[in-house]
Amino acid sequence: MSANIVMASTDIKIGEHVTVQFLGLTFNADTIWTTVIAGLVVIGLGLWVRSKVTSDVPSKIQVMWEAIVEQVTTQVEGNLGRVNPFVVPLAIALFIFILISNWLELIPSGEDPHLLPSPTADVNLTYALGLLVIVGVHVYSVRERGFKGYVKHYFEPYPILFPLILIEEIVKPFTLALRLFGNIFSGGIMIALIGLLPIWSLWGPNAVWKLFDLFIGLIQAFIFALLTILYFGMAGESHGGGSHDTPSSTGSSEPSTAQPEPERVPDRVH
Repeated sequence: MSANIVMASTDIKIGEHVTVQFLGLTFNADTIWTTVIAGLVVIGLGLWVRSKVTSDVPSKIQVMWEAIVEQVTTQVEGNLGRVNPFVVPLAIALFIFILISNWLELIPSGEDPHLLPSPTADVNLTYALGLLVIVGVHVYSVRERGFKGYVKHYFEPYPILFPLILIEEIVKPFTLALRLFGNIFSGGIMIALIGLLPIWSLWGPNAVWKLFDLFIGLIQAFIFALLTILYFGMAGESHGGGSHDTPSSTGSSEPSTAQPEPERVPDRVH
């Protein structure tokens, strides 16, 4: 008697997209519509929270939102010093957008094609997010330091380090984008590998991986938001400056109140 074990499809398809042609260019349509969905969810949440804001008795959602922003701001200022007020709301908005984008693929939406793939598993979106953050960081740095100060920071603390600092600034958007893309894209690979298991055993590994995928999506959204805050925090500081509220240890602007002692004249010896 032959035991036939029914296997799942071994046709692993990773990185394939529903595409459309426009003006000779190819667009990943599934990435576009899932990005729009995630963006609309973020905008909808923002409008909903805004509708709950009141100057009288605050609603529960207003209290929760203000507590989150206040706590994040406190943690940031405790580690990086004071940052521009727009940085923390920007980071929180990016966190929510990336989290929703990461979790979209968990919604059942067909197999071939998968109508709701995670848009962050497409390197085109992660590159766009990375460039958005890094270009904003450089613009913010120029506004805070002035153009001369911005150029000068490439040669601090030692001019010989200029090539390394320049390379670091060039690769920042790539590392920011590829970190997010690689971790989310690997989730699709794992799902395809789990599909190679016998059908009767698929539910176990698939359920475990889905829970782990939720955790990975949360962590990657948090890391992206945290790096956004760090980059903006570093863009506004200078190597030679310390806290403006701390008096200099090398001198004091306050006049001394101590009076010099009068010189004692020795008694004349007769």
